Amino acid sequence: MHSSSSHFTITVNISILIVAVVIFLLVLHHNFLGLSDFLKRELSDSNPLGLQPIDFIPAVPQRLADERNDKEISVVIAASDERLGGAIAAMNSIYRNTRSNVVFYIVTLNDTADHLRLWLSNTALKNLRYRILDFDPRVLEGKVQVDPQKADTLKPLTFARFYLPNLVPHAEKVIYVDDDIIVQDDILELYNTPLKPGHAAAFSDDCDSTTNKVAVRGAGNQYNYIGFLDYKKETIRKLAMKANTCSFNPGVFVANLTEWKLQNITKQLEKWMALNVEEELYSRTLAGSITTPPLLIVFYKQHSSIDPMWNVRHLGIAGKRYSPQFVKAAKLLHWNGHFKPWGRTASYTEVWEKWYVPDPTGKFSLIRRHSEAYEAK
Repeated sequence: MHSSSSHFTITVNISILIVAVVIFLLVLHHNFLGLSDFLKRELSDSNPLGLQPIDFIPAVPQRLADERNDKEISVVIAASDERLGGAIAAMNSIYRNTRSNVVFYIVTLNDTADHLRLWLSNTALKNLRYRILDFDPRVLEGKVQVDPQKADTLKPLTFARFYLPNLVPHAEKVIYVDDDIIVQDDILELYNTPLKPGHAAAFSDDCDSTTNKVAVRGAGNQYNYIGFLDYKKETIRKLAMKANTCSFNPGVFVANLTEWKLQNITKQLEKWMALNVEEELYSRTLAGSITTPPLLIVFYKQHSSIDPMWNVRHLGIAGKRYSPQFVKAAKLLHWNGHFKPWGRTASYTEVWEKWYVPDPTGKFSLIRRHSEAYEAK
């Protein structure tokens, strides 16, 4: 009986040992695959469009992983050096208002990367997951009309949104946001915006209910296609797009990259950019960014809509347009227009400043209208 018991104990111990060895080998194998995948990402050849990854933080720290859910959300944002504080505040507001695992794909020019990395690593943003992507302006050659007297006014990064599949090649869905926004709700809600079958993107229409009911005079009256495209040109007329069609704002949108690639949206956008260089198809009284017209053409009656509260805009136009209650209720605030919240004359700067994280290098400073100190939250 004693011998039988000892034999049973030995058998159990051997079984436990075997299970432990198998678990150890599985963990080792998993870690090896993870490292291999990471090295593949880091050592991959330069993207043919010049969108070269510079930096990547592959994992959320364990204590944050315990607090945040597994939903990974890809957010693309452009960050130019003179507006870097805007991108920082935008990312901070997104990160602090969600439990999802957001990965930021920060598109910048090469001379900004070091400054950006210092800002992210030496502040309260050090736990952000991000990848810095260097945008090569040469991809725009022949596609953007440059005024020789105003060559320095061309902002290459404004076209980064045209190249989303190159920026985030493995994602099925991404969010694009401009750098002059603040998010006040969970970005997961925006990410979950339903897109209709066959639609590659969802935008906020310029004549949506929020704009009509809340916006007052001063925002301009260019809410339709004729404000962006020259309907005197035969190429535009041949498209048979109604001139009074409601335009949309491309500063915040959700993209289905599977559809984007299937429809070759990037090539379509580049085609219209090149045609504009040849024929000057954009309206001479352009109502907004020069990135808007090709998007309006390509997505004519082929886009879904986001909740207008996820792009409450025109905050960058002089004068306070909305009540404090409405600003507080907005899910995303957008300072499109001339006056930015890091400048001297913008409205609702106190809302933006809550999310701004001071630059540890001191290179970026706010042009403040008032001198009282504040703490970034």
